[in-house]
This record gives sequence, structure tokens and C-alpha cells, in this order.
Amino acid sequence: MPQPRLEDGGAAGPTFAALDLGTNNCRLLVARPAYRGTDVPGFKIVDSFSRIVRLGEGLSQTGRLAESAIRRTLEALEICRTKMRARNVSHARLIATEACRGAENGAEFVARVRDTLGLELEIVDRQTEAHLAATGCASLADPAAESVILFDIGGGSSEVIWLGRPARDADFGHERIRFWVSLKIGVVSLAERFGGVEVSEATFEAMVAYVAAELGGFITQAQQYQRCENFHLLGTSGTVTTIGGIFLNLARYDRRRVDGLWMSEAEIDATVARLRRMPYDARVANGCIGIERADLVLAGCAILEAIRRAFPAKRVRIADRGLREGILLQLMDAERARR
Repeated sequence: MPQPRLEDGGAAGPTFAALDLGTNNCRLLVARPAYRGTDVPGFKIVDSFSRIVRLGEGLSQTGRLAESAIRRTLEALEICRTKMRARNVSHARLIATEACRGAENGAEFVARVRDTLGLELEIVDRQTEAHLAATGCASLADPAAESVILFDIGGGSSEVIWLGRPARDADFGHERIRFWVSLKIGVVSLAERFGGVEVSEATFEAMVAYVAAELGGFITQAQQYQRCENFHLLGTSGTVTTIGGIFLNLARYDRRRVDGLWMSEAEIDATVARLRRMPYDARVANGCIGIERADLVLAGCAILEAIRRAFPAKRVRIADRGLREGILLQLMDAERARR
């Protein structure tokens, strides 16, 4: 599948929107179709929005979404609604993931969003989340690889997916999925459990071990599948895009330079080590991290390290795309088929 391109709007035709409300982020993409050839799906991005809302803050301790987090999220969702109206969105899918799945008051929050803003949030299950992630970024997988491990490190959950070689007639990445797991571990929940401001060597290794234990079943299942010299990891999340930005020494994060970036095993090692040496204040001051991620990024590095130790790979490809792009591609394909 072709890469999405960021362009100004103005073209006629239907406009699509995808919203991903996670444990940590609220993210919106608005796009219009851009088919190449007869049936190859693609799109032009005409608007976007991203804000860290920490909807799942404290959820691992209380089991409920906090009122302060709900208010922050409602403010972000109101901005998303304004953007969708301004772009005359005709087709939309608005999903909520782990925080709303796991919270006692998740359904109550969804109803409040509907009553307050008129937005219909859909709480998706883990399988849907994994399939959307694969659809959104599997096009970045090396086509010469027999298999690829795709991982999405979220705020409250992390999806790890084994992708096989694509079939000739497979249009979407989810058709390449051989098996997958959704871990109830993300950067927010892990940082709340172990701490994220000051992370010692012992604490970091404890986080890695905790994630590795949860990966056990997936590792066992993977033993029956073949890898080859082109095997690699493909990561989509704030953790890996931050690592990409740090590696490139960006003063400010730049999606165009990070999305699709290849990093070697040694480059990942060095960049993670660099992050782990940074004191909290330095993480806050870094343009690719900032105060909203400064206490979460090392938890993300621990999740990444557990995956890398279980599945050593010479290369990692970084994707700044995922659920939203998967939603857009599926919406546009369904509309094309309907027409």
C-alpha cells in the first residue's frame, strides 16, 4: 500500500475521519481517497490532531477513569469534532481502546461523550485493535522477509503480531497475521507500577522481566514459524517514534523523517542507552519527548527491550502510522466497494 501523504485539502469528494482514543493519546486523521491504478487504496491527509490526554491515568490503581482525565479528554474530543465539521467529514469511525475497555465506567464515559458532544465512540476489542494496526502499517514491512514481528506499544496495552509473507491478492495487512497477542501492559500502566521519573538499572530490568513473562505464550507459539535473514521488527508507537527522533538528533519531532526509518540493532542499543542516561529534566527539555512523555518513555523502552530480547533482529523499522491509517483504508475500501 502506498504511504499516506500530508497535503492541504480542497479536493472534491467524500472526506473520511479516523479517531483513536487510547490510554494516553487522542489522535485524529482526516483524509480523502487517492487511488493509484484501479483498486490500490491510498489517501491524502487533509487535517490531523494529536493530544496527550492520559485518559487512563490512575486506572491501574482504581479501576475507573478519573474525572480530571475525562475532562481533559472531552476538551480534546471537542477539538476533533470541530475539525471534522470544518472538513465536512462524510464517513468516520471513532474508536476507544484499552482504557475504556478496562474501566468500570468505560461505557458511562462513552455515553457522556455521545450526550455532550454528539460523537459515537466505539470500544473495540483487542483483536480489532491488532488487525487495524496491521492494516495501517504492514506496508512498511520488507516484502522479502518470510516473517515480521509488528508491535504497537500503547498506553494501557501492547499488541505483538506475527506477520507472514503477503499473498498476491492480499490488499490489507491484517490478512498477513498468523497469530498475535495483546498484553495488558502499556507505558502508562508500567510506569505507574514501577515508576518513570527516576528509573534505576534494577528497576529497568524488573520492567523488562515483567513484560517478558507476559510474552511467554507468544514466544512459544512463534517457535513453529520460520524466519529468514530478512526478518525484522516493525514498531508503531510513541516509544519507537521517539527513539527515531532522538537517533536523528531532531530539535523537534518530524514525522516525515521518522516514518519508515530503518535502524540497526546497534543503533537501537545506543539510542536506548542514551535515553536511559538522560535525567528526567533532560527528557522534559528534549523536543522529541517533552513533559508529557518524560515519565513514560523509559517504560516504553523496557517493553521494546523485552520484545527485542525475545526476537533478536538486525533491523527495526519505525512507523508513525497505525490504527488511524488502518481505519481510513478500511473505510475507503468499503466505500469503493459500495460504489
